[in-house]
Amino acid sequence: MNRLCPLFVACWIMLAAHRPAFSAETFDLKAELSRPIITPQTSLEETQIFLERRIPQLPEVKTTKDWDALAAKWRQEVLDKVVFRGEAAKWRDHPLSVEYVGEPLRGPGYVVKKLRYECLPGMWIPALLYVPDKLADDKATKVPVVLNVNGHDASGKAADYKQIRCINLVKRGMIVLNPEWFGMGQFKQDGFNHSKMNQLDLCGSSGIAPFYLTMSKGLDLLLKLPNTDSYRVAVSGLSGGGWQTIFISGLDPRVTFANPVAGYSSYLTRVRSNTDLGDSEQTPCDLGKYVDYIHLTAMRAPRATLLTFNAHDNCCFAAGHALPPLLASCRPIYSLFGETDRLITHVNHVPGDHNFGHDNREAFYRAIGAFFYDGSKNFDAKEIECEAGEVKKLNELFVSVPDDNATFTSLAKSLAEKLPRADEAPANKSAKQDWQAKRRKLLAGIVAAKAFDVDAEEVPSAESADTKSGSTQIQRWRLRLGNEWTVPVVELSRGESRGTTVVAADAGRAAVAEDIEKLLAAGQRVLAIDPLFFGESKIASRDWLWGLMLDTVGDRPLGVQASQLAAIARHAHDTDRSGRTVTLYSVGPRSGLITLVATALEPQAVGQVTQRDAMTSLKQYVIEQNRGVSEAAELFCFGLLEHFDMPQLHALVAPRKIDSK
Repeated sequence: MNRLCPLFVACWIMLAAHRPAFSAETFDLKAELSRPIITPQTSLEETQIFLERRIPQLPEVKTTKDWDALAAKWRQEVLDKVVFRGEAAKWRDHPLSVEYVGEPLRGPGYVVKKLRYECLPGMWIPALLYVPDKLADDKATKVPVVLNVNGHDASGKAADYKQIRCINLVKRGMIVLNPEWFGMGQFKQDGFNHSKMNQLDLCGSSGIAPFYLTMSKGLDLLLKLPNTDSYRVAVSGLSGGGWQTIFISGLDPRVTFANPVAGYSSYLTRVRSNTDLGDSEQTPCDLGKYVDYIHLTAMRAPRATLLTFNAHDNCCFAAGHALPPLLASCRPIYSLFGETDRLITHVNHVPGDHNFGHDNREAFYRAIGAFFYDGSKNFDAKEIECEAGEVKKLNELFVSVPDDNATFTSLAKSLAEKLPRADEAPANKSAKQDWQAKRRKLLAGIVAAKAFDVDAEEVPSAESADTKSGSTQIQRWRLRLGNEWTVPVVELSRGESRGTTVVAADAGRAAVAEDIEKLLAAGQRVLAIDPLFFGESKIASRDWLWGLMLDTVGDRPLGVQASQLAAIARHAHDTDRSGRTVTLYSVGPRSGLITLVATALEPQAVGQVTQRDAMTSLKQYVIEQNRGVSEAAELFCFGLLEHFDMPQLHALVAPRKIDSK
């Protein structure tokens, strides 16, 4: 535990004696709480720097042997420590089940078979299998196979540009699988909303696992077909499909050619190009501890890869900023193998927006011809026009799945029924203290807690309000924590202090002026704070995506916030003249959770907790009320519910008092 030096404490006390004071007639507490202390960009800039320091860099490698060893290590780490954690480890070896359903659809020279396959127990994926007619009675001929995935398109597997791609490939003699994607097409349902996958994370099982298994089981399906040439296996997709393509193709060596289209960029690129911040599946918990998307791309070497981006992308991953860092890092790896011609690029200029249109599709066909047909002059890459009726409507492509088909939310509810797994605190005082110490260590690991040093900077009066004499003393501070985070603090007191209360609120400090007024009237010295993602420290745009970024590099939003609060509690305790312990006061369910975790982690400085409008159960608030990570990233801390709900956190706070309002 870090303590402030005596000289600093003395300076703080001296400043406290000369704080500006306000009379009751002129004092507007809410206005004073609303005055800015940090800039609107402070929290964003600090988050960007924090992430940049933690995103892994691609190391310099001198031999193919060294590279292969590194790539194998990264694959193992990502699969074992990111994709298949918790219950998901049991899904890994679930046998493939395939069921053909409904009447096949026919096109000129091919058939479209409707099927569903089970990617994990109870979760069936509807898909379409395009097969050339010439293979109907021919089990000997081996042909390329293509897994065509797609992104955030409401039409799902019925998206016209996706169907055209499938039709063009099957007319060239290939077998093509077109699976539905979560949240799209006939899977456009709340249970498959991507922000709900993080409910699985909260329960200690990887939310990314269903995404990976959908792709890997799709490859299993294709590779079991009698006509499959296992040396010619391709994956391609747009946007979220581009992400799927690089994710499976970097991790699964069976993919011999990959064409991700406008689907990703390096995490380092995303930190500064905020349009590229991907949602839950793009930013899975802890992926960035082990690899960046640069690594996943380089792990393709020496296998064939076509990186397609759009010049004027109106969504994300525009070619100008997304492509150069990938090439600069990955070309040297392909050079090690003497295969620089197997990493190629295509930039679409017309229309140049977010598309897998005609130009991008023909680039894909050309690469297929080069890599799968040895550049044969007999392979024509010009797109074949679809005949009337070949491109079907969504209802025509519907594939039935069981009524009780598993979803992210149903899986999470099933897991949560048995959670948390926690033993009761022993009655014996000494044994209970040992139990608390072990559980406190477990909690600190789950939330990735930090012990921040505190450096307090007084906000000059020129940046503060005009001062007037009166009974309320006020001072503003910027607390620099661990040389990484700045938390704005408004300190208020009225008369002789009877104790110190640190206040945090979901809506920010300015929204709880009435609570603070009551505390002042009761003789409390109040530190009104805005930790990361709250009030003045809220990142203006899509802050939950930045929360996911903290998760992916191995930190946790909850851990950052609780560590900030615990550090400020120690700081407040050290600057209290009487040396009394501090009360933490929260308003709202989010700050209530953060306050409890901070109190559990800080047994010395915090003596009491007061909570208003706090949740009584994390399981009930998140899982049963079916919340998504976009509502509050810190509520989805990986594995927290596996060991701790509110009663278990209360047990770590005991025997200190918890007051609930």
